[in-house]
Amino acid sequence: MLDYSALSALATVIQEGSFERAARTLHVTPSAISQRIRLLEERVGSALVVRGQPCRATDMGRRLCQHVDRVRLLEQELQGTLPTLATDAPVRVRLPVAVNADSLATWFAPAVASFAADAAVLMEVAVDDQDHTAEWLRNGTVLAAVTGSSRAPTGCNSQSLGAMRYLAAASPAFMARYFREGVGSGTLARAPSLLFNTKDELQTRWVQRLCHRHVELPRHTLPSTHAFEVATLAGMGWGMHPQAMIARHLEAGTLVELVPGTPLDVPLYWQQARAASTLLEALTRQVVADARAALLPA
Repeated sequence: MLDYSALSALATVIQEGSFERAARTLHVTPSAISQRIRLLEERVGSALVVRGQPCRATDMGRRLCQHVDRVRLLEQELQGTLPTLATDAPVRVRLPVAVNADSLATWFAPAVASFAADAAVLMEVAVDDQDHTAEWLRNGTVLAAVTGSSRAPTGCNSQSLGAMRYLAAASPAFMARYFREGVGSGTLARAPSLLFNTKDELQTRWVQRLCHRHVELPRHTLPSTHAFEVATLAGMGWGMHPQAMIARHLEAGTLVELVPGTPLDVPLYWQQARAASTLLEALTRQVVADARAALLPA
């Protein structure tokens, strides 16, 4: 049997980022935290924590942290069905999920807020590209994720949420400056584009579809959905925007499509660990319902 006080120490170190903060959270000394994790590492025969600022979990450490998250969810289930186990104050359990930035900025934030308003949870939302969030689930960092892949990792379920529509857009002044001769491989190779981060391939995919070949794009990198929108309005570059986020700008004429009628629809999926938890199931119902109301049919 595993030592659950040691598992709790491990999960708290990874959550808090240091042995000192974990000790304060658990009301013990840092040396007690170190001893618990050392004994756990001896028990499993593997390093569990990479010391640093912040501390990070090894692959085995992530798997054990995910196990702790599942156990805490199950313990809360028991408290709901066995009142004698309940404490005076409801214990809020950690519920880590991953999502792409555009979903978080549009439909996902209201969904998770509605769920967390009534559930005894503390949401931990990680942001990554939709083509990479599944890795967070695969390595045990989160229990659920909005992803761009229909294939779920082992031990997880997957269901379709719908498709997010993206439009290639720029300011009228930017269009007049860079695309007077039309939008093609030549003008796109000279016009600055906007990327959320180096994982963002939406611009490349849209250009490939339009031009039927790869075009090397000059790129600004702005890892913020709000900054992305502001920069496009200011004429810094063109970018791929969720239609829902720029609809008002298109209507007002402050942004225009590079090539009208050429949307890029990105299918999204909700993947979750197969944990027998009504909390996780309730979050899934909320996420799926809000997504299907906001997104296009897949």
